[in-house]
Amino acid sequence: MKQSLSRIFILMKRNIKEILRDPLSLIFTLAMPLFMEILFYLLFHKLTAQFEMKYLAPGIVVFAQSFIALFVGLLIAVDRSTSFLTRLYVSKTKSFEFIFGYALSIVPIVFVQSILFFLVGGIIDASIFSISMIYAILLSLVTSLFFIGIGILLGTICSEKSIGGISSIVIAGQSVLSGMWFPIEGLGEGMINFMNCLPFRNATLLIQNTMNGINDTFNDFVLPLIIVLAYTIVVFIVAIIMFKKKMKDK
Repeated sequence: MKQSLSRIFILMKRNIKEILRDPLSLIFTLAMPLFMEILFYLLFHKLTAQFEMKYLAPGIVVFAQSFIALFVGLLIAVDRSTSFLTRLYVSKTKSFEFIFGYALSIVPIVFVQSILFFLVGGIIDASIFSISMIYAILLSLVTSLFFIGIGILLGTICSEKSIGGISSIVIAGQSVLSGMWFPIEGLGEGMINFMNCLPFRNATLLIQNTMNGINDTFNDFVLPLIIVLAYTIVVFIVAIIMFKKKMKDK
């Protein structure tokens, strides 16, 4: 166990260094959702409650995490195209150590994202500053694990050239199927039930409800958390299996 933790920590430090060597991708991951948060609030917050900062900021936090899937997927895909992973494949490093080494290197980015989006949201609308905002920031680390896992899986099975297009499906899924940009009441019951079964809407609801108050503990918090965690566990298991298969193929 001690050796595994040591290898995970070494991989994590290496991946953080690689991330910092490409600041433009990091800036884009932070700046694009931030620009959308400010722009959509200014344009629409007087038209619908959907774009009031107490709903928009938590929604943007989760939406930005879908960009993380592209970010981490590209990191792994690039490593696969070089000799870095090939050298590690012949070492004693296990597949789950690779996976957690990548995942843990992304968590600090998620933490900075969440603080930044809530901080800017609070500057625009000071009413969102509360102890609930701190809880929402901490919980966002949990929801981010699903998107990190998706990124790791896609980076494992996709090439460097295809990762961008395939990852955009995740971004589109979070955008369309979370209900963050529009009220879902006008949709059919079947579509609403479909959205409620997916991690995208549940991740958004989890952060929004934590931020704005939980009326029904099970439906507003426990159930969304269970659904997000279930998808996250499945994604990580599949990612570990696929990564191990790639190691054997080398």
